[in-house]
Amino acid sequence: MTRLIVLVLALFALPAAAQDRRPSHCIALADAAPGLEYVQLASYGAPLLDHTVRINYISHATFLIETPGGLTAATDFTGFLGAARLTPDVVTMNNAHETHFTAFPDPAIPNVLQGWADREGTPADHHLDLGEMLIRNVPTDVRGYDRATVRKNGNSIFVFEVAGLCIGHLGHLHHEPDPAQYAALGRLDVVMAPVDGGMTLDLPTMIRVLTRLRSSVVIPMHWFGNYSLERFLVGIGEEFDVTRPGKGFLEVSLRALPARPTVVVLEPTMLRDPE
Repeated sequence: MTRLIVLVLALFALPAAAQDRRPSHCIALADAAPGLEYVQLASYGAPLLDHTVRINYISHATFLIETPGGLTAATDFTGFLGAARLTPDVVTMNNAHETHFTAFPDPAIPNVLQGWADREGTPADHHLDLGEMLIRNVPTDVRGYDRATVRKNGNSIFVFEVAGLCIGHLGHLHHEPDPAQYAALGRLDVVMAPVDGGMTLDLPTMIRVLTRLRSSVVIPMHWFGNYSLERFLVGIGEEFDVTRPGKGFLEVSLRALPARPTVVVLEPTMLRDPE
């Protein structure tokens, strides 16, 4: 009996990184279950149901992904997430502009993943397995500041495989992925997409990319005011449903994806510690 109690206590003491990861369907191209809707429950820091992920929209291109086991990953991290006393387990960054990275990430962050090629031109190549979450990247090119030159492998599309989901962050995407890049991405159940229509991809090309990806959930980012956001929503409205829950977060699970591809507009909201 004593041994059984010790075993149970040891299981509950396992750190988040040691928990099992539910296999994702990124490359399997599995269809979402028909008739199911995404779920939206509590806010940052609240407990999560099993196999459910919370996505918090912080600002611009920065999101915080939370897992049931307590792992946190911040995308296009600029060094600030709000007033919350949080050190993410992982941050990803792209350096097309200073609003997508920081040159001085907190040394306490265990995993800092840079999405651009190094000085020798070697593309970023990440395959970080944290047990509950796997993070990988697909490099893409970016335009130079003169908008004419091309900087090879200056951006990464980061993919987060967690809770059976494939969550993609397109970063500062400047061109449509080629066939090999589409294949490397696989099936993205949720995708964060820049929709400014100029600094990144033009809107017709971005809509073509999202139509090709056919993700169940699209979260717009990198929009500068309601005008650019509305232009995107009007353009994609024929292919996707559009919903505006009026909140800064979304909780989603593989079994609760919308039956029809849906754009979910989240409101940028800085993090605060739970009261």
